[in-house]
Amino acid sequence: MGVHLSDIYRNPNVGIFAKGNEKVLIMPVAYSELKSERLASLLGVKLLHASVGGTRLLGPLMAANSNGLLLSRFAEDDEIVMLKRETGLNVERFDSFYSSVGNLLAVNDHGAAVGDVFSSAEVRQIKEVFGVPVEKGRVAGYYQLGAVVAASNNGALVHPRATEVELKWVKEALHVDCEVSSVNGGVPFVASGVIVNSRAAIVGTSTTGPELFILGKAFKV
Repeated sequence: MGVHLSDIYRNPNVGIFAKGNEKVLIMPVAYSELKSERLASLLGVKLLHASVGGTRLLGPLMAANSNGLLLSRFAEDDEIVMLKRETGLNVERFDSFYSSVGNLLAVNDHGAAVGDVFSSAEVRQIKEVFGVPVEKGRVAGYYQLGAVVAASNNGALVHPRATEVELKWVKEALHVDCEVSSVNGGVPFVASGVIVNSRAAIVGTSTTGPELFILGKAFKV
């Protein structure tokens, strides 16, 4: 439990390189086993090493909840097969022009808040993979909901310029309370600096004391 400071590749943008949910922490291939195991232990989940499209940028190229993983269209067949086998989740390649799926979808086990740029067919795939209702909108002018909202089953952290109306919308879409803040000393794209589930939050080492306080309040860990 709690909020823990960490980096990955000596970089505080931990949410760019890793993806976690209630069951698994997915880390880049060949990343330090010892450090990976420590992070997985903090979250209380199984550790898995993987790539998407042959890269280590797992955060932007993957969205996840306890039911499924939706991967960028750049994902390779063998990556999808491995992730299905090792996680037992619904794993699909997003059938969309938009490639940075992790930046576009904020999802937990209660719902999904997604950009208003998606077609009905894309929304249908999101519903099927994650098994949750989907709501379309924007926050702080951005349709990249996965970048400006970091969500767990306990709460959500939202871009500091989100309006009261937008916060209410995110709360209703994800069925959790929301807090506004930045991460890593002022970065408004909060998901870049966070790996979170209902047990713990791992945040970048540049995150300040006031940001840490709000993170703990937001995620109730």
